[in-house]
Amino acid sequence: MRLEGPPLELGPAGAVVTVGTFDGVHLGHRKVLAEIVQRSRSSGRNSVLVTFDPHPLKVIRPEQAPPLLTTLEEKIPLLEQTGIDYLCVLPFTPTLRAYSARRFATDVLLELVGMRELVMGYDHGFGRGREGSPDTMREIGGELGFEVDVVDAVVVDGEPVSSSRVRGLLSEGRVAEAGRLLARPYSLHGIVEAGAHQGRRLGFPTANVRVAGADKMLPRGGIYAGYGSVGEIRLPGLIHLGPRPTFAGLGPSVEIHLLDWSGDLYGHDLRVEFCGWLREIVAFDSVEALVDQMHRDAEAGRALLSGAGSQSACA
Repeated sequence: MRLEGPPLELGPAGAVVTVGTFDGVHLGHRKVLAEIVQRSRSSGRNSVLVTFDPHPLKVIRPEQAPPLLTTLEEKIPLLEQTGIDYLCVLPFTPTLRAYSARRFATDVLLELVGMRELVMGYDHGFGRGREGSPDTMREIGGELGFEVDVVDAVVVDGEPVSSSRVRGLLSEGRVAEAGRLLARPYSLHGIVEAGAHQGRRLGFPTANVRVAGADKMLPRGGIYAGYGSVGEIRLPGLIHLGPRPTFAGLGPSVEIHLLDWSGDLYGHDLRVEFCGWLREIVAFDSVEALVDQMHRDAEAGRALLSGAGSQSACA
């Protein structure tokens, strides 16, 4: 897959195209992308995803823009795994917002991307006011000479998989269920920076992560079991996300204690994967009580990550 900006020179065969933000690259998104890859290979065409940056709601209604499940930096490698040929990232501007569905189809998808087939999710719409519904695009396609195919929802536990559903689960701390819909553990990453060193003094040194991406979604505050990764090294750990009420004057943090490991991670980019919820964050009456609880957390985390717990999202 190559990251390109239009125009694309794809030859006379043209392209099988889908359009959308694809935030999270969840199971529903993967079904759409698998469809364009399959259709492109059977027709000798190229598969193209046209997406936007920033998220359209950041321009249309900034106060309603959702936190991102995947920043563009995180989304690109996930899309590479799907086998699509091209990713076109369009800057979403007030000018592009004003495009009708017909103009977007003619000026972008046909003229610049070489579309011959359009594949849409069952509930997707694009163009001004999301007027480009599947039915509308079929009408336009009939006039302008491109096919339109619609992919049904992926249903898990009786509900369609969607980015908003994943966000809802994360906001409740239900990271294992969110991971099922994403087909991977929910994760974030950032540079490890110096903290207050309280964890080290307690015998549980932590890596404090400055989360990359101002719009990145954080799960509900709590203690989680998960993994930390630097390069090819992936280690189990306990994640603290949120306030630190036992220690006066310390603000909220995202930090991970890597089990059975010691070393210096300062300045490294650390990926944190959320596998399962362990407990709420609470204030303890003493440091000794906190340390006792941390030992219990470590035991519970090991059990969850080893597969003894039923709530793990991590393989």
